[in-house]
Amino acid sequence: MRSHRHHRTLRATAAVCAALALAGPAPAAFAAAPAAPPRAAAAAAPDPFEGLTAAQIADRAVIATRAADSLRMTGRIVTDGQTLRVDFSVDSRGSCKGLIQVGGGTAELRRLDGIVYMKGDTAFWRSSMASQGVPEAQIAPTVELVRGRWIKIAPGQAGSDDLSGVCDIGSLLTGLDRDRAARRDLTRGPDDEIAGTPVATLVAHRPGGVTTTLSVAAEGTPYLLRIVRAGGSEPGSLALSDFGRPVKVTAPPADQTLDLSRLDDTGTGTAA
Repeated sequence: MRSHRHHRTLRATAAVCAALALAGPAPAAFAAAPAAPPRAAAAAAPDPFEGLTAAQIADRAVIATRAADSLRMTGRIVTDGQTLRVDFSVDSRGSCKGLIQVGGGTAELRRLDGIVYMKGDTAFWRSSMASQGVPEAQIAPTVELVRGRWIKIAPGQAGSDDLSGVCDIGSLLTGLDRDRAARRDLTRGPDDEIAGTPVATLVAHRPGGVTTTLSVAAEGTPYLLRIVRAGGSEPGSLALSDFGRPVKVTAPPADQTLDLSRLDDTGTGTAA
């Protein structure tokens, strides 16, 4: 017979996993991070986007970025009123690794061969579950159960699809395609540089004094390198880098892994 305590613990843990899905962040979801001050591009450098509208440049950037074999994204994201700091490396095969910080806590996430692994510290789990309205009576046993362990989430389990979206380049950038019509309002601003790479600056002004700025590489492949939203209730920034760099992911040791499907079946709380 299943333990009711373990059953409630599983549901609480799955709820947290689902809440941490970062698939499809649109520019409005990025939390505040200051942009570097503009710097003039080299006068002699030819403009690779000459003759293109700002919207056409943005279209090229989204296509190129979605087609990348791998990339790294760093920044802060506001979701459901909470600020999440993220640092993820993902590839086109669905492998990824990275960190999530929220409420003073940190969690590490890995995905390999379709399996998602997540390991959070006490502050992370407490903050995450509390934000989802999980009662304290469930939070304490859940934290005790997962302390020092990796949660293993197999395909088909609650939270698997959501967390797998974190590790899918297309899903992560799908919000940009949803905003394709909004890109018609972009205008080209002063050229800039990011980490030594010249960029074309594309700007969109929204109602309420909100400004969204896209930075597109003007050298080599026209990747989207930065998105910044200023003004409004959810200002923020997300940086993309390390395009094409291999993402090496290893599965956690089996004796440090908690298999939710096995726990749910047996109600024993035995680690995989």
